Amino acid sequence: MPSSPNPLSRGPRVQSFQPPQGDLTIMAGSGNPLLAQAIADELGVRLTPCEAHQFSEGNIFVRILENVRGRDVYLIQGVHSPVNDNFVELLFWIDALKRASAQQVTAVIPFFSYAKGDKKDEPRVSIRARVCADAIEVAGADRVLTMDLHSPQIQGFFSVPVDHLYGRHVISDHIRKMNIENLVVCSPDVGFAKEASDFAKLLGTPVVIGNKMRKDHSETVEVLEVIGEVAGKNIILVDDFTITGRTLISMAEVLKKKGANDIYAAVTHGVLSKGAADRIGKSPLKKMFMTDTIEAQIDPLPENIEVIPVAHSFAAAIRSIHDRTSVSTLFPEKRPKK
Repeated sequence: MPSSPNPLSRGPRVQSFQPPQGDLTIMAGSGNPLLAQAIADELGVRLTPCEAHQFSEGNIFVRILENVRGRDVYLIQGVHSPVNDNFVELLFWIDALKRASAQQVTAVIPFFSYAKGDKKDEPRVSIRARVCADAIEVAGADRVLTMDLHSPQIQGFFSVPVDHLYGRHVISDHIRKMNIENLVVCSPDVGFAKEASDFAKLLGTPVVIGNKMRKDHSETVEVLEVIGEVAGKNIILVDDFTITGRTLISMAEVLKKKGANDIYAAVTHGVLSKGAADRIGKSPLKKMFMTDTIEAQIDPLPENIEVIPVAHSFAAAIRSIHDRTSVSTLFPEKRPKK
């Protein structure tokens, strides 16, 4: 009998079948219409017409207004306030696209609010991010594209591919153009230390770490200490999101007491609950940078908050996914040349 082939031999490998790409299609849910239009403009395609309607009792209705059969659809729909409405709408769009015979549906979620519920850190609580991941898959998503999950391990909650972008690339590009001298990156807590270190590598600066304590779910914090030298330095506080702004403001006040000069802040997602914008406007922060992953703001933004667009990053990732090239090569993690 002929011997079975050696799986470790260097002979030609049979590649798994991949269907041809459908037409690249961008569709906007009601959560991020401006970002979706900017992504479509970057890609040189038009937005597919669709409509979402909420009835008086809160029931959400969605409808696609043209044929999407066989298309490669990228649905832009963030999960931010109103969080539950936007999440349910996301599920309904995915279901509608699969029932309309779209070839592939990629859920593009600029901000995934429930990523904060990534673990069972108290008795008898839900792991909310896992429940949401299961729901997205059951609805029919073939892939997920998102930016700065609160915990990167959430990618493992999905069995479909997840492409995870980082806002620090566009933010650091913007900060480098400002030529801030004696700049130091500061993490507001130990939990964000690794990400702050990655931020510092992109900027070519040192990094210091804050130590804070959160006693309950009231969204207030107590800053205990700063690990590292900050006297005479310009500091940029970095985090993945801010809701009330209190962590950044408390840390800025401590840094000022320790002799820091100008204090900046940079967050990917400006969630900004009621009163946060005004609080930041009156704070020691000289400037806070945030991206446009969240469009609608409860309060007007003060002069010291600057919004940095991320449409180019999402468009580049979508083009790579559609063309089946590497997404990670678009965002190299290396120290810039001086």
